[in-house]
Amino acid sequence: MNQENDYRHGRHVVSAMHVHVVFVTKYRRGVFNDEMLTRCEEITRKVREDFEAEPKEFNGERDHVHILINYPPNVAVSKLVNSLKGASARRIRQEFTGHTNHAIMHRHLWSPSYFSASCGGAPPAIVREYIEQQKRPR
Repeated sequence: MNQENDYRHGRHVVSAMHVHVVFVTKYRRGVFNDEMLTRCEEITRKVREDFEAEPKEFNGERDHVHILINYPPNVAVSKLVNSLKGASARRIRQEFTGHTNHAIMHRHLWSPSYFSASCGGAPPAIVREYIEQQKRPR
C-alpha cells in the first residue's frame, strides 16, 4: 500500500482517515465459515461504496470480523458501522439461515457493541498485516 494512495482529495480537503472496526457475533457464537465471511465481505463492500469509503482489508474468524476502511471526513464512523452491521446481518441471516441459529442468538447476528480505532497511531500497513493474519476458518 503506497502512502500516496491513502490520501483522499476532495474539492476543499485532503485527508487520510482510516478506521479499524471489529464486530463480534452475538454471545461470541462461532457461526462463520469461509463462505460466510466471503459473502459478508461482499456485502460490506457495497455498503462502503454507499458512503464513498474505500475498503482496504477484510478478514475474520468464526466469531468476529475485522475491517480496515479509508473514509471521507464527512462520514461519521458510527453511521458507517451501523450500516455495515445492519446490512450484513440482514443478508447473512437470510442467506445462511442454517448457520445462524436464531434460537440461540435471539434473531441477532452481531453483538450490539463494536470496536473501532483510528489508525493514526499505527500505519495502515501494520493494521492490514494484523488483519491478514487472522485465522480464517476453512
